Amino acid sequence: MTKAIQSSVQVGELATGQALTVPIYSFMGSENSAPSVYIQANVHGAEVQGNAVIYQLMTLLEGYQVLGDITLAPLANPLGINQKSGEFTLGRFDPITGVNWNREYFDHNVDIQNWYAEHQHLTNSELFCAYRSMLVETCQARLTHSFGISTGHRLAVNLQAMAHQADIVLDLHTGPKSCKHLYCPEYDIDAARFFSIPYTLIIPNSFGGAMDEATFCPWWQLTEYATSQGREFSVPVSAFTLELASQERIDLADALEDAKGILAYLSHRGVIAEKVNPASMERFGCYLKDYKKFHAPKAGLIEYCASVGEPLTAGKPLVNILRIDLYGSEQAYQAISLPMDCVPILHFASASVLQGTELYKVMTNVFPLQPS
Repeated sequence: MTKAIQSSVQVGELATGQALTVPIYSFMGSENSAPSVYIQANVHGAEVQGNAVIYQLMTLLEGYQVLGDITLAPLANPLGINQKSGEFTLGRFDPITGVNWNREYFDHNVDIQNWYAEHQHLTNSELFCAYRSMLVETCQARLTHSFGISTGHRLAVNLQAMAHQADIVLDLHTGPKSCKHLYCPEYDIDAARFFSIPYTLIIPNSFGGAMDEATFCPWWQLTEYATSQGREFSVPVSAFTLELASQERIDLADALEDAKGILAYLSHRGVIAEKVNPASMERFGCYLKDYKKFHAPKAGLIEYCASVGEPLTAGKPLVNILRIDLYGSEQAYQAISLPMDCVPILHFASASVLQGTELYKVMTNVFPLQPS
């Protein structure tokens, strides 16, 4: 039986001087050539389901032969997790700066032309090792910046430094009221068929601030530049964001299904010795440019009519807006629909909204993902 080794990593300090730490669980692989894995959860305070998935995954891994090193970081943002107001967890934004915790990662902006010119004599494996070392060392240098860095950026870069040491990176999130969906880079779309997730957002191979992009973008840039110089290899690192339904929710049975989907992908990549088949299910995709946000045209009380994860025909009600202050007029109640077919993916958690509030995110131009 494979057992996880527990440790912790310091990601900052509290005002009273105590160390701010994240628990780390590690499965040591038996083969150096197998891909290594980093999985984190709960960067946003209310998005707790990823912790349940990590628990179920660790339980499953005890019964498998682990070939590649697996590092898991549940409870990855202790500041966000403990940012409570009454019964709600507010930990989506750094309370000091107002920045989204998942947009604090470091954009390396590697001078790829000069770096490659200095290292092009290396074999592929040596090249990848040197590039990985450079990324990790750059993160470490960032943490000791002479002018200092913000609390949120320090947390993010500490997590990023761990992620850069892996070949596969999974960042586990949830939405407010959401169905499961996967963020997958264009170059790695085939991976979507392994996870137990029905909808996939296909994102550009570029940096937008999130952990998955912070991880795979430097490797995409290296691969593209090497290709331009007549040297071809596949992108060495894969990174995905898994959105595991709604926030403020723990469902261990559902977490087990998502853990099995992760296990199927790890099996496909050779991280474990055993064969694990992906769930038999329909999967659909949408390019990020076709992922639309619907904002409240006016303030009011909202009835969310469209179920997340269920196709919505053009003209069918998306929301009903109630304005009790306008009772007796035609403006007291208004049904709102969209002019195109779509799949609602997530919606705002509260029924009382200001004008301009982002009420829904919907996929348009949805297409089936064909199994390979």
